[in-house]
Amino acid sequence: MALFNKKTSKALPENLPEHIAFIMDGNGRWAKKRSMPRKFGHREGAKTFKKITRYCKDIGIKNVTFYAFSTENWRRPKDEVDAIIELFREYIIDVRNYIGEDVRVLFLGDKSIFDDDLQKKMIDLEEDTKDNKQMTMLLAINYGGRDEIVHAASILASKVKDGEINPGDITEDMFGKYLYTADVPDVDLMIRPSGEQRISNFLIWQSAYAEFYFTDVLWPDFTPDELDKALIEYSRRSRRFGGV
Repeated sequence: MALFNKKTSKALPENLPEHIAFIMDGNGRWAKKRSMPRKFGHREGAKTFKKITRYCKDIGIKNVTFYAFSTENWRRPKDEVDAIIELFREYIIDVRNYIGEDVRVLFLGDKSIFDDDLQKKMIDLEEDTKDNKQMTMLLAINYGGRDEIVHAASILASKVKDGEINPGDITEDMFGKYLYTADVPDVDLMIRPSGEQRISNFLIWQSAYAEFYFTDVLWPDFTPDELDKALIEYSRRSRRFGGV
């Protein structure tokens, strides 16, 4: 049976994922194909990000995570990094529009590397939207999956050292509570445009049983119609989680 989306007049699969993760890849290549600076591609990619966020909300996706900037991306040229951070600043101002739309905003990654004013804006936005229920939008910036796991392990190691818990008390559920995504369900569907077929250190723990969808479409060209293709493909998958 298909669901009918009144806003888009489209028939959608009944079994939509609860959590979609997007690797926003291909911005630089999109710009290069047009003989433009890479930072121009990131600006176009930011427009796609807003469009896809709103579409996910319209069709009832409960959790969406976007990989915006990894711990490894600091190695990129300084002007490109500066352009991405400036877009991020603009985003924090613009995303205030989502507050009235019942969307909770969370930032994944180590905030401490950013300027104090930017850290405060991120923390304030999380606080101001914490009670919103319709959708949770997570933005991974200065994020790495391995770094996240080490961060959680360090917290638990400190608790063992202080005698708060015993090593044998640590379970997968307990460990998950110290990840950046503590109260967000695991990823059901991870989407990577641009033709690359790897997850690039993104949500390693949370994607243990995710379905993966790869497409050659570059992120700035990724549309709601492209997302529909991924959702249809997802609906055809048989998810057994290790069972028969």
